[in-house]
Amino acid sequence: MAKRKNTRRGVTRNAAKGRAGVAKRTGSRRRAAGRRATTGSKAIAFTRTSAILLACGVASLTLGYWLLSRGDITAAPLLLVLGYVVLLPLAIIR
Repeated sequence: MAKRKNTRRGVTRNAAKGRAGVAKRTGSRRRAAGRRATTGSKAIAFTRTSAILLACGVASLTLGYWLLSRGDITAAPLLLVLGYVVLLPLAIIR
């Protein structure tokens, strides 16, 4: 018996009747990917504060990696942790 698709529900007819074991969904990922994710009525905005925090985070990372390449083992890790753990997450959240 050949499988026939039920296009209205997106499952194969044999799978819907339990003959094929597990029902296969077709196109469900495509529909879900097209939806927009919003947080309530307010969308996430990139503000001036976010831009300043992002610039400080990138500067901290750049300086930290530069100091690390020069052999500094005290200030470089502190700047890298400051950039990765504090400044960049704050830039994303705010």
